Amino acid sequence: MLNGKRIAVVLPAYNAVKTLQTTYNEIPKDIVDECILVDDHSLDKTAELSRSLGIETHIHNSNLGYGGNQKTCYRAVLRKNIDIVVMLHPDYQYTPRLLRAMCSMLAEDVYEIVLGSRILAGGALRGGMPFYKYVSNRVLTLIENLLLGAKLSEYHSGYRAYQRSVLERIPFEKFSNDFIFDNQFLIAAIQQDLSIGEISCPTRYFREASSINFGRSVKYGLLCLWYAFLASWSLLPRRMDHMCSMLFKR
Repeated sequence: MLNGKRIAVVLPAYNAVKTLQTTYNEIPKDIVDECILVDDHSLDKTAELSRSLGIETHIHNSNLGYGGNQKTCYRAVLRKNIDIVVMLHPDYQYTPRLLRAMCSMLAEDVYEIVLGSRILAGGALRGGMPFYKYVSNRVLTLIENLLLGAKLSEYHSGYRAYQRSVLERIPFEKFSNDFIFDNQFLIAAIQQDLSIGEISCPTRYFREASSINFGRSVKYGLLCLWYAFLASWSLLPRRMDHMCSMLFKR
């Protein structure tokens, strides 16, 4: 617990047997009350290793995709007495050592959502992010910020922490089962005017770290722009009110 808040870490896993234990070992057990892993029909022994580590383990009978995996994670959390949930990839691309800092921002009610940003402090390129992915990230983020009226450093981090109320308010079951799930979730949070904080997060790119190929990256990018464009219309009245209030104050 942290500040009286119970914390769960969810691990959406697929073929993570080579990196799971390293990831799990760095999770600060003194503040984390539960760890839940969902194995998305891995071809290796991820589930067996997870259980041997004492992690609550759920297994999909077929591969549901990255978004489908998270849906199972969040359903499991909402059945428990948990106040804060952290979504951490078990491929060791993001460091678990930031869990305490991220959870503190939520436990003190400073933010409702905290993102681990690879862009702040220039961690992405130093960590080995391919240059084309870095450029795509920056361009997509710029356009999404313009469309949504936000000021995030990136929309595409897979390291996220939420207050329980966020999972109760966001209709995540309606979102895609694919990689676009994260982007849809964040857009919905912006539409609901939830408070979002960011923390600088170093990242690691290596052979065992999960990634999507170029073709799926292009599809992902186009979908990000499409959903942001659709959301921009619902946000337009609020943005106009904000602009008018700023002009009136001046």
